[in-house]
Parts: sequence; C-alpha cells; structure tokens
Amino acid sequence: MKNRNMNSTGKSPFSHAPLAALCALASVLALSACSLAPGFEQPALPVAAAYPTAKLQSANVAEEDRMTAASATAWHDYFVAPHLRALIQQALANNRDLRTAMLRVEEARAIYGIQRADQLPTIAATVNGSRARVPGDVNMSGQSIVSSQYQVGAGLATWELDFWGRVRNLKDAALENYLATDEARRAITLSLIAQVADSYLALRELDERIALARQTITSREESLRIFKRRFEVGAIAKMDLVQVEVLLQQAQTLAAQLEQGRDVQAHALTLLVGSPLPPLPENTGLSDDAVARELRVGLPSDLLLQRPDIVAAEHQLRAAQANIGAARAAFFPRITLTGSAGTASAGLDGLFDSGSRAWSFMPSLSLPIFDAGRNRANLDLAEVRRNLAVTNYEKTVQAAFRDVSDALSARHWLTEQVRIAQATLAAQTERARLSQLRYDNGSAPYFEVLDAERELLTAEQQLVQTRRALLSSRVSLYAALGGGSQEFAAPVNTATRPAN
Repeated sequence: MKNRNMNSTGKSPFSHAPLAALCALASVLALSACSLAPGFEQPALPVAAAYPTAKLQSANVAEEDRMTAASATAWHDYFVAPHLRALIQQALANNRDLRTAMLRVEEARAIYGIQRADQLPTIAATVNGSRARVPGDVNMSGQSIVSSQYQVGAGLATWELDFWGRVRNLKDAALENYLATDEARRAITLSLIAQVADSYLALRELDERIALARQTITSREESLRIFKRRFEVGAIAKMDLVQVEVLLQQAQTLAAQLEQGRDVQAHALTLLVGSPLPPLPENTGLSDDAVARELRVGLPSDLLLQRPDIVAAEHQLRAAQANIGAARAAFFPRITLTGSAGTASAGLDGLFDSGSRAWSFMPSLSLPIFDAGRNRANLDLAEVRRNLAVTNYEKTVQAAFRDVSDALSARHWLTEQVRIAQATLAAQTERARLSQLRYDNGSAPYFEVLDAERELLTAEQQLVQTRRALLSSRVSLYAALGGGSQEFAAPVNTATRPAN
C-alpha cells in the first residue's frame, strides 16, 4: 500500500512552491536581522601628535612635498641595487615564513566562507528507501508483515532564523579575522623585504671590511719583508721587527674574524631568501645610492592607514566587537527550521504518481531559561577579549610610533657619525704618515708607528660600519612607515565589509 500524505482534494497542502517562497522570505528576514554588536569606535591615538624627532627632519616644506609617501613607494623603486632587487624577488617567491603566512590567509578565507554559508539555508536532494519485516507476534494481525517505503525530495537542514544577528555577527567576526590575517601577511612581506635589504647591506659591509683588511695585510707583509732585510743587515733592532710582525698578525686575525662573520651572514641571508644565493658582484664599497629615495614622514596618524600591523590590529578589534554581538544574541530565543518536500510511495513504480507528494515542516524555538551562567560568562569573555584587542591596538600604535622615531633619530645621528668618522679617518691617515716619517728620521720609536697603524685600521673599519648603519636606518624608516604596503596588498573585496 502506498504511503501518501494529502488532503481531500488529493493535493499536498505544502507544495514545492510555498516551501521555496517560505525559504526566500526567511532568508530575507535573516539577512536583514538586527545586530547587537556595539558600534565600532577607533581608539584615540595613545601617542603624541608629532614625532619627538620632528626637529631633526627637514624644515623645508617644499622639499617635504616633493618626497614620496613610503606606502606608495614600491620596494623595487626604493632599492636601486640590481642584485638587492633580485634577492628580494627571490625571497618573496621562496621564503617559507611568507609562504606560511599566505596559507594562513587561505585558511582564514575558508573559515569565513564556512561562516558566511551559515546565513543561508542548506537544501539537499534526498533519496531514501527502506524495507522491513515485522513478525506476527508483535503486531495486531498476528501475521508477519513485509513493508516498503521509498521517498525522493528536497530537504531543508536545520537552519536558524537570525533575528538577533548571532549568525551574522559570527560571519562578521570571521571576515575581520580573515582581513586581519591578510594584513599580517602584508606585514610579514614588508618585514621580509627589510630583513633581506638589511642582511644584504651587512654582507656588503663585511665584504668591504675584508677588502680593507686584506689591503692592510698586503701592506704589512711588504713592511715585514723590508724590516727583515733591515734586521739582517743590522739596521734595526729585533724589537722593531717583532712589532711589525705583531701588526701583521693583528690584521690577519681581524681578516679571519671577518671571514667567519661573513659566512654566518651569508647563511642568514640564504635562509631569508629561501634558496641558494646567486653570485654577488665584486665588492665596490657601500654606496649611499643603494637606498636612494627620500621619504615623506608625515604624521603619526598616517601610520593607521600605512602600517599593516596596525590595520591588522584594527580588524582584530572589529572581530572582537562582532563576537560581543554574537554573545548578546545568545540570550534571546533561537528559531530554527527543518523541512522537506518530495514524493513518497510504498513501491518504486508509484513514486511519481499523482497524489504521492509528501512533506514535513518542523519549526523549533529554544529560549534559554537556566544555563548555569554559561551565556553570561560567554558575554564576559567576549567583552574581555574586546578590551584585550583595544590594548593590543594601542600597543601596536605605540610600537609603530617608536619604530619611526628610532629610525628618524638614527638617520640624523648616524649621518653626523659618518661625517665625524670620515674626519677621524683623514686625521688617522695623516698621523700614520707623520709617524712613519718621524721613525724613518729617527725622531720617534717604532711603537709610535705601531700605535698609529693600529688606530688607522680601526678608523677604516669604523667608517664602513657606520656608513652601513646609516643605510640600514633608511631601510628601517622605510619599513616603519609601511613602505610599499600599497603595492603588495591582496585584492580583497572591500565591498564585503559589513556595515557598522
């Protein structure tokens, strides 16, 4: 016998068309639900209105206007050294930390997609069949019965009508977490570019220092050869010869230390790049042209738009606000719908006969009465996490403010240190020349020459280190200002941002 549900007219009182209309109406109601999340208010900047090193910046407003914003300056425009550009490009393609960050973005996007799907009903086609035998001693007829039932239809899974915005707020939180993860990816990209540039500069610094040490070794080897000859003919005392040997050994020791440091730096750069380093050109010395463009510093408020880590902290704060809305909605009734519509029959041949339509509709309402304080605790947790997000946002802004201030201070004072180091090197060079003349004329002991040569080598090394530190400060300033962040921003559809 066929299992059919129909009214006196032979038709189902709940056909496919009314079910679709009901789903559409419920979807509109759910998508237009109110939100219990608090309105977003950006925290006040917990920093001064201007950098403390403002007096160290250029006072020429016209010159400042000609400078470019760091966020609008692509890294391949800022870093002009061809080999440095190649290394950065290689790192962007192969660095594992950056690759992990990109996968985190994909993960967050998938989570957002899952949460967004909860706003709409899930409708699936269903095909069911069953056949059962009931023994006679357990039914009223006293005879065994074999029954069959087959059903084909479309089912609506348990779906919540989001009148209070709980599901919507969870979706908004997932969206903000996704956007925060993408900003974190941008921050890692910027950090990687700065690390590669700084590591490259450190490697070139060591190359230049090694070249200076080798030049000194060559010069002192020649001096040792000459002094050995003088000692052999009795023109000098053995003490002078020993002092020349000490000078040579000091230079050789320094060269060996620098070679070791270069190997370590090359290994660090290889890890950043993510693949073997290409051959670098012969060292020609650090040049200020390695980082060429001047940057417009602007105001601390500019960092809110330029620094990816600050933008990420803001998205995390928005996500915390949305989670408060979801926690508040848990105090209100939850209405869910479950239903299906199709055709059913006791035999396969009658599935699609007239009058075989079958349907079910099961709305459900759940109102929390006693939960031992779980909802209250969830709301308290969401509010505490919102406060933590505010604190994290403020701390991120303060850290960015310090980064820029430190970079500006370093750029100013290292420029002054380079000038002093250049003057010191010139003075030490002249001192070494005069000391050698005094020794050659018998007016001074060789100890004076020894001291002058040692100080000259130190001055040469110090100048190279200071000049590299100045170039590194420019790299730090570029990163601190959010350099190039507009260039490597992901194509996120901002139209999907929820209204506040």
